[in-house]
Amino acid sequence: MKQFFKDNGGLLLIAAALLAAVIALGSYILGVNPLAEALEVLATPVRAVSAWVTDWAQRQYDRTFRYETLAAENEALRRQLAEMEQAARDGEDAVRENERLKDLLGLAEKRPELTYQDATVTRRSTSNWEAEMMIDRGSADGVAVDDCVIDQYGNLVGVVAEAGLNWAAVTTILDPGAQLGGRVARADADAILQGDFSLMLEGLLKLSFLPEEARLVAGDQVATSGLGGVYPKDILVGSVRDLRTDADGISRYAVVEPAADIQNVKYVYVITDYNGGE
Repeated sequence: MKQFFKDNGGLLLIAAALLAAVIALGSYILGVNPLAEALEVLATPVRAVSAWVTDWAQRQYDRTFRYETLAAENEALRRQLAEMEQAARDGEDAVRENERLKDLLGLAEKRPELTYQDATVTRRSTSNWEAEMMIDRGSADGVAVDDCVIDQYGNLVGVVAEAGLNWAAVTTILDPGAQLGGRVARADADAILQGDFSLMLEGLLKLSFLPEEARLVAGDQVATSGLGGVYPKDILVGSVRDLRTDADGISRYAVVEPAADIQNVKYVYVITDYNGGE
């Protein structure tokens, strides 16, 4: 190879010079720079790739920016919705509280001789053996054993069985241990309201020791009798559902459906004093 260049070097230089002259002459005549054209050909795909990469990067940036913006807007909307829902709940609570106060005012107007203490049911227990509830008022609020507990409509819920400083245990009228005087005004009949094991889980109680001459019918209202001076009288307990006969086949009793929603009542009032009571 070296020998070839040695022997033909002159000719190659002449050929190169001629080629250069031809290119120069062609560029002058045609106005085209072959070298620049070659570079342009090589640069075109590079610029295309660069433009694609730049466009892709821009799209990714825009997508990320938009995602962050949408996420921020979504979070703001969620906070706004939560605030609106809380405001709605507060409004509903305020409406319910206003209704309870109106009901209590109505009770106070109808029974001015009674003194009330509002309370909230904090726990309830209903099993095969008992039906009790706990409330958030106690002796510090004037609540004492044997105080009657009513719902916001004045219906009997139960009787305070134990009172702590800021709590009280209430035996509901469904509890098998519950017992107080009852009266059916229409029939002018006094009897004993009692909880019953077999009726408790049905949400019912019984009115026992009915006078022989009493003629009760379904729908008769039953209220407290007030006999004995322990409980105030004329507090609605419920209504007669039907009449039954005891296992001995002789004694009669009435099944009573409570007027209060014992299983679901949440807000109650304790009658802490009444004229004629201790």
